[in-house]
Amino acid sequence: MRVLIDTTYARRAPLSGTGVYIDRLCEELRLRNDVEAIPVWNRDRRPPAGGGLGSMRNLASDARWMSVGLPALAASTGAELIHHPLPAYAVRCRVPQVITVVDLVFERLPECFDRRYRTYAHLAHRAAARRAAKVIAISQTTAEDVRSLWGVRPERIAVAPLGPGQELAVLPRAEPPRHFLYLGDDEPRKNLATLLAAYARYRDSAGEPLELVLAGSAGASGLGVRMEHRPSADRVAELLAQAAALIHPSLYEGFGLTALEAMRAGTPVLAARSPGLIEVCATAAAYAEPFDVDGFAAQMQTIASEPSFRDTLRERGYAHAREFSWPRCAQAHAGAYSLALGG
Repeated sequence: MRVLIDTTYARRAPLSGTGVYIDRLCEELRLRNDVEAIPVWNRDRRPPAGGGLGSMRNLASDARWMSVGLPALAASTGAELIHHPLPAYAVRCRVPQVITVVDLVFERLPECFDRRYRTYAHLAHRAAARRAAKVIAISQTTAEDVRSLWGVRPERIAVAPLGPGQELAVLPRAEPPRHFLYLGDDEPRKNLATLLAAYARYRDSAGEPLELVLAGSAGASGLGVRMEHRPSADRVAELLAQAAALIHPSLYEGFGLTALEAMRAGTPVLAARSPGLIEVCATAAAYAEPFDVDGFAAQMQTIASEPSFRDTLRERGYAHAREFSWPRCAQAHAGAYSLALGG
């Protein structure tokens, strides 16, 4: 099968979860004998502009790419199939198209998104899912959302769980640990306010409280809170090795790639009890209800003060992470491609 894969998003956001997914998937597909993966991208696409004239230019560039650039590449390369790793559909292409849906958080938590974006996504992304020959969901959570919220029939949905994120080095654990760790941004659904309130409560009750490190693009101030802006992969590995736990308070996730990366590194995980995180972490993580400040603070105190509890979470997480792999993810994609082609 000759498959054209649109990697435009990974070019502009390589460190995002979706960017990691696209890059790792392409790497694995290149190793297979049944798929010839051809990565292509919109070379005229600029980084997100945050509104105004820049965003209008990007929308125009996206439209040209989907209506002219991508169909032309499909024809010139002899592609049998196009894979859009985000929900999109090129109307003028004559070959079957497959899309990936990462999550439908904008449908589940509309209050966390700009009204214009969620209206556009609801119409355009849903239309792409309904037109696509096959919809790939990265979790059962997302597959159920695609079925129930968008009305896509179950037989048109393929589930392909992701592998364990980036190729982070697994470093020796720091004992005693030095901090709690949050990896990510501060968009509303990430629920950073609950984490900060819980950390403050934990500090009030702990005799020798650990720091809280915010790594990524999130920013906040407070006693014991330290920021590391956009750390490298090597630095992320160090931060994970030194952490008592990765804390993942997100209100909704399609998968929970950051939590899986932490478990693979042998770092305990404390997560919000939300569907995608429960699916990925299962019994290998500690949990608190999404807005339960006291619950998160109590779990932090237990994790920080009880080495045996950390050891249990670490062992469970490391073993559970082995159930996820990029070769298995690529295998599921290859199966979806074959079905889309009538195989």
